[in-house]
Amino acid sequence: MGECEFKNNPNFGAPERNSALKPAPLVFDIPAVYQAPAIQSDTLYSMRKLILGGLAVTAIFFAGYTSGSQAASKNHVYELRTYYAADGKLSDLNARFRNHTVKLFEKHGMKNVVYGVPMDAPASANTLIYLLQHDSREAAKKSWDAFRNDPDWNKARTASEVNGKLTTKVESVFLEPTDYSPMK
Repeated sequence: MGECEFKNNPNFGAPERNSALKPAPLVFDIPAVYQAPAIQSDTLYSMRKLILGGLAVTAIFFAGYTSGSQAASKNHVYELRTYYAADGKLSDLNARFRNHTVKLFEKHGMKNVVYGVPMDAPASANTLIYLLQHDSREAAKKSWDAFRNDPDWNKARTASEVNGKLTTKVESVFLEPTDYSPMK
């Protein structure tokens, strides 16, 4: 099949060299329904302005969001705590956390991140491990001091330990996120 040319081609009908060797071009009109409507230049200007404005707002929001989250996350520290429950007391320790401690931590500015028990024995029988987020080490100290002096905490602790202490040992390790940590 030969080449296709449109009627509005300025070279249509112009003599070509060696035209005897080439097939005649096909000529046809594109129906109006398939042609793009003419857009006036002021409409194009408005559309460009709207799109560029939207992109600018998105870029500013994203830049502010990422810099804000990075600035806020620079000071975060995490505290990994491990509680070793007295024999047979892990369910009581979990109940105290579930019903009182978690809410009191939030009240005193500590963010609860995760709570869990080991899956494998023997640690699964007596160990509770959790992670808290603090704004800084200083903030953690203030939060812990306020928590320890909270009358609601003292009441909950006393009530939960009527039949003996729930823990035999508590370990605390403060962590600073590495530069490659997804959680800052």
